[in-house]
Order: sequence, then C-alpha cells, then structure tokens
Amino acid sequence: MDWSHVGLNCADQKATEEFYTRYFGFARARVVSLGDATQIVFLRRGDAYLELFASGSGPARTAQGDGPQEPGRMRHLAFQTDSVDAFLAELGDAAEVTLGPLDFDDFVCGWRTVWVRDPDGVIVEVSQGFEDDRSHDKDGA
Repeated sequence: MDWSHVGLNCADQKATEEFYTRYFGFARARVVSLGDATQIVFLRRGDAYLELFASGSGPARTAQGDGPQEPGRMRHLAFQTDSVDAFLAELGDAAEVTLGPLDFDDFVCGWRTVWVRDPDGVIVEVSQGFEDDRSHDKDGA
C-alpha cells in the first residue's frame, strides 16, 4: 500500500493553490472538470499530492494551536524545512501563526516547529531538525 493524497475543501481553490505552490513547492499536476465550472485541482510535490475541492462554505470552527483536538478531524498537515525562521520570513503575513515557533531540543536536538493557518483554516505544521528514533528500526540499525 502506498500513500496517495490528502483532499482539502477550499473556500477559494485559487488562493489555496497559490498558498501551497508558493510557500510549499507544490505544482499543479492535473485538473479534473466536473462540469458547470466545477473542478478538482491536484497539486504534487514529489510523492505527495493535495486534492483541492471547491467548497461553498467556510470552516465549521476555526482551528487553533496545532489543530483540532476532536476525533475524526484532521489535526494538521506537516512539512519539513531547513529553517523555520527562513520559512516564516518568506511567508510574511500570508498566513497567521497559530502556535510557536517552539523548540523541542529536550526530545530531538535542533527540532523546531511552527504552526500556521492556510487560507481555508487548515493548520499546517512546519518543522526543522526532526529525526526518527532509529531504535524502532526492525534491524536496530
């Protein structure tokens, strides 16, 4: 089984597409026309896809912090960067910071994270320095 994509409901598909292409390096991979000017936009970055659906309404509740805590709701999307500070400088005021930046050096040396809100209210985590705990590898390497 391979990972496929995350589907996002968008108040403004164009604004959401611009956000993820400009700040996260996604590119349009396909547009599927559903008739009557309705479309689904697929964005791709490497093996990761986002599927953007037009939605006629705003978020049910505005997510805070690192995302919704209720079961059955996606908490956040997450991306890795070389520098959280450089990402925030490029982002400017294009998105609201909902939490952080926070340092998690007590867990992983150099791990730093910030959470921002995308145009549709989805919380997006951006981290630097996270590494897997290799003790969980099957061969222990």
